[in-house]
Amino acid sequence: MQIDKSNFSEWYNTITKDAELCDLRYGIKGFVVFMPWSVMTMNRMYSMMEQALEKKGHVPALFPALIPESYLTKESKHVEGFVPEVMWVTQAGSTDLEERCAMRPTSETAMYTMYSMWIHGLKDLPLKIYQRCQVWRYETKATKPFIRSREFYWIEAHDCFATEKDAMKQVREDMETSEEVLHQQYGIPFLFFKRPQWDKFPGAVNTFAADTLMPDGKALQLPSTHMLGQNFSKAFDVKYKDEKGNDEYVWQTCYGPAISRIYAALIAMHGDSNGLIIPFDLAPVQVVIVPIYRDDTKKAVLKECKKLQKKLSKDFTVKLDDSDNTPGFKFNQWEMKGVPIRLELGPRDLEKGQVVLVRRDTKEKSFVSLKSSELKKMILKTRDSILETLKSRADQWFSDKLSFADTMGELERKTESRGFIRVPFCTEELDGKPCAEVLKDKFQMNMRGSLFGTDTHPKDKKCIACGKDATVYLYAAHQY
Repeated sequence: MQIDKSNFSEWYNTITKDAELCDLRYGIKGFVVFMPWSVMTMNRMYSMMEQALEKKGHVPALFPALIPESYLTKESKHVEGFVPEVMWVTQAGSTDLEERCAMRPTSETAMYTMYSMWIHGLKDLPLKIYQRCQVWRYETKATKPFIRSREFYWIEAHDCFATEKDAMKQVREDMETSEEVLHQQYGIPFLFFKRPQWDKFPGAVNTFAADTLMPDGKALQLPSTHMLGQNFSKAFDVKYKDEKGNDEYVWQTCYGPAISRIYAALIAMHGDSNGLIIPFDLAPVQVVIVPIYRDDTKKAVLKECKKLQKKLSKDFTVKLDDSDNTPGFKFNQWEMKGVPIRLELGPRDLEKGQVVLVRRDTKEKSFVSLKSSELKKMILKTRDSILETLKSRADQWFSDKLSFADTMGELERKTESRGFIRVPFCTEELDGKPCAEVLKDKFQMNMRGSLFGTDTHPKDKKCIACGKDATVYLYAAHQY
């Protein structure tokens, strides 16, 4: 492959095509075919995230993809925010529907209609349900596979509680889940922001979101979690009877890890000029065996390779590349596809009872005994080391993309390198929006928000845009 990743757009377009991650030739703009190599990894990502959710008390369900218009319009701010992007179904066969239906842009209105029928008393709380599904939004911005499209794949968790305190506890738990899965298992670093009021989820009291950076320094939103308060429960009549028999509205949260978008961050964060680098536990093929032989040694080498594949396949996903391609071609192909470990086996290795183990992340080679117990032990050790190496690299790169600016001049000098830039700001309430528009107009930067619960408040600082006393540090970035 050999494409410089510093030209990220070209690199991304090339790798998604050459590694057969997706096909853009489907006949509807913004709708993409996800191909097996990407879907196998995304299925593993789904599994890790769902396991984490279920350990924390969530249970799965599936809700219809069509939402009646009357459901969608019950919460006024929500419908105002989503209707411009809604795709509508108005006809079935030759029959006009009595009520047009939205193709699910998000599931609050579908799920909360049912929650109002399921929740009666304290015994029904907390209710923590997630679903794995597709959603459809008529994005008007330029689409890019996995990063932004009109159909995307995600998990959404929708939770109900008796108190505001319990709901906020869930928001923090969602943040912990993002750290546990995205960072610790996928190796993707991020900052968790509280979004300013002008950029919150339609119908929410507050929005919190994990943002990472792509190699071009632009911000990409990953999971967001929303404190919905009682806005939806009042609109959908979701309430319970307390100990005194009084009706009380529930407090709600929702959490949305977009797996297809997180996949974009995964391949962009870890890949290099040779192609993909995929963490071992997420790789479609974890170990590839490449036989190296001459005509007179082919039979013996292939026989040993097949025995090796059979033994290792008990514990790992293993591919034996016994195609007629040259070893060099095979090396390049599997490196480009990001297979974490390559085993090379030739006649000299057979004589020595060894195999050559090559790591995709560092290209480091080592000689390992063909004894299955020793080879398995080495593969497991390498698996853990690969993840730690990828995390360490990503964390260091990410840390280097964080900076500070107190004045417009400082901000202008730092915009070329991109990344997250912390600036003093007058407020994150709605009346701060005009100042955010100043930075957007001047530098095409968006205010991502404040670091939730960890950032210090400015002292003796002025808002970078209007010059008033600053009350908060916000982070600015270019974004997808």
